[in-house]
Amino acid sequence: MPLSEKNSGQLTSATPNKGTASVRETGPKVIAHILKNLPSRPGVYRMIDRDGELLYVGKARNLKKRVQSYVRMAGHTHRISRMIASTATMEFVITGTEAEALLLEANLIKRLQPRFNVFMRDDKSFPYILLAGDREAPQILKHRGARKRKGYYFGPFASAGAVNRTINTLQRAFLLRSCSDPYYENRSRPCLLYQIKRCSAPCTGEISLRDYGVLVENARAFLKGKSGPVKAELNERMEKASSELEFELAATYRDRLAALSHIQAHQGINPQTFSEADVFAAYSDAGQTCVQVFFFRTGQNWGNRAYFPRADKSVSTPDVLDAFIAQFYDDKPAPKLVLLSHPITGRALLADALTSRSEGKITVAVPQRGEKRGLVVHALANAREALGRRLAESASQRNLLEGVARVFELDEPPQRIEIYDNSHIHGSNPVGAMVVATEEGFAKNQYRKFNMKSEELTPGDDYAMMREMLMRRFSRLLKEADGDSGAPGEAPIWPDLVLIDGGAGQLSAARATLNELGVGDIPMAGIAKGPERNAGRERFHMTGRPSFLLEPRDPVLYYVQRLRDEAHRFAIGSHRARRKKAITASPLDGVPGIGPSRKRALLSHFGSAKAVSRAGLTDLQSVEGISAHMAQTIYDYFHEQMP
Repeated sequence: MPLSEKNSGQLTSATPNKGTASVRETGPKVIAHILKNLPSRPGVYRMIDRDGELLYVGKARNLKKRVQSYVRMAGHTHRISRMIASTATMEFVITGTEAEALLLEANLIKRLQPRFNVFMRDDKSFPYILLAGDREAPQILKHRGARKRKGYYFGPFASAGAVNRTINTLQRAFLLRSCSDPYYENRSRPCLLYQIKRCSAPCTGEISLRDYGVLVENARAFLKGKSGPVKAELNERMEKASSELEFELAATYRDRLAALSHIQAHQGINPQTFSEADVFAAYSDAGQTCVQVFFFRTGQNWGNRAYFPRADKSVSTPDVLDAFIAQFYDDKPAPKLVLLSHPITGRALLADALTSRSEGKITVAVPQRGEKRGLVVHALANAREALGRRLAESASQRNLLEGVARVFELDEPPQRIEIYDNSHIHGSNPVGAMVVATEEGFAKNQYRKFNMKSEELTPGDDYAMMREMLMRRFSRLLKEADGDSGAPGEAPIWPDLVLIDGGAGQLSAARATLNELGVGDIPMAGIAKGPERNAGRERFHMTGRPSFLLEPRDPVLYYVQRLRDEAHRFAIGSHRARRKKAITASPLDGVPGIGPSRKRALLSHFGSAKAVSRAGLTDLQSVEGISAHMAQTIYDYFHEQMP
């Protein structure tokens, strides 16, 4: 779990007194005054400017000595000098050890994103394979997030696609079920997966629970790296079935062996000298750094992912790598071995911090020879290639944004474009969607969906939906600008251009909404579909100028089409998810006090929610876990709703 201020020490603020220095003052003099009351203990410090914006988060073994180094301006890089000159106040958290300070620093940097820190971007959770252990016939499935469900977790995998491919192949090899528990519990005959030999159908007794348990143990052994014994056992069974002339059974074992070989053949480099490790390689060029991470578990390569942390050009590659790794493991378990491409100053401290959060010792090493060095070199080559592709894409993206500025008559290329669309079916389950495009492409972690809440909304009124969506979005931005967001150190990010999927009517409604909020100076354009929805003949609308078309082969046209299509895709996906949730919702979901356990007990006893709604008090009380008071609540809920 990430370390927080509450469990690491006491947060203290150090602002100069009015008699000695003004809050408006900044720089070394302010820091020198703060220094007088600092203890010589490990901890974390925050540097804040006169407007309350967080500048920097740092950690130290000795807070007094570290802050003292900021009193003199000489000997610092230009970046650090600017940070010192802007500091108006500081805050501190005392920790028990320097390792605790390192973990807390990483957590704060990820959460608050200070301007002068190296910051890890695109921090998406990694998918795992879960062999669930809370049912008599365990399920195999993809898992993200907290490990609350009982079972065995294998990962991380670099992508959801890698997990899905592995699960599909494991189903062919071990015939494990992947269906949900309600689906499993209500089967009366085997499903299609049994027919195509992807499941052994424990749901209907086609395989005994004991034999199914053997399949689960074989899958678990394979995922733990013990593939040799598993393959040897399958090969022995295949030979035995063949010798007994049971050729169909022998063919089944043959196909399962082929599936296991398929998994291993598509994992690329598999190490021989260690079973699990993460390999980090950093490469810098043109002021940017790519950190390539390879995941090795159970002696198998489970994929890689490229990261592009935000860092000042003056920060060296080893320092970027040092800051990145601590943030990377802020919410993830570390393997026994962490391999690095560069020596970092905090290597021993990082190993101690990771070990303190793990069940065993964590080793952080910079290999110089052998297989481990070869893997690091391979990761470094991938980092170099990924950064090269990114730089080429960035140059192309800059050209496109310059074209956008020309087409929509902006003063400078936009750094943030927000595109809005909505989706519904005859007014049902209306959803609005906002996607964001920046200099680095689509910022998917900043996408937002808006479930329409207004009771005055007329079903199917696209104009009203657009007004509600923009009202909620920009009202929130205004609150954040006034400091009411509750997130210190985070400044609101305003768009440089707003694109609306619609024509003159949609644009007029959107513009009126922004004018009402007092932010009508934000550039805005509407994108109307061409005749017969002909792509390439879109007409653009802007307030104060005639509508216009772009040349059919203009790269800006293709770019804007891509933005519009992404907003459309996200809006439709959000609408389908809401519609599916509404379709599968149970009347029991609205009963106060009915959670998953009671809901399961009621459905198991009565068979359906409709039968529950018609049940009497006596029948309801006969269900396990339903008290007399709860039975009365359920009875009243359904009968008060009846006409």
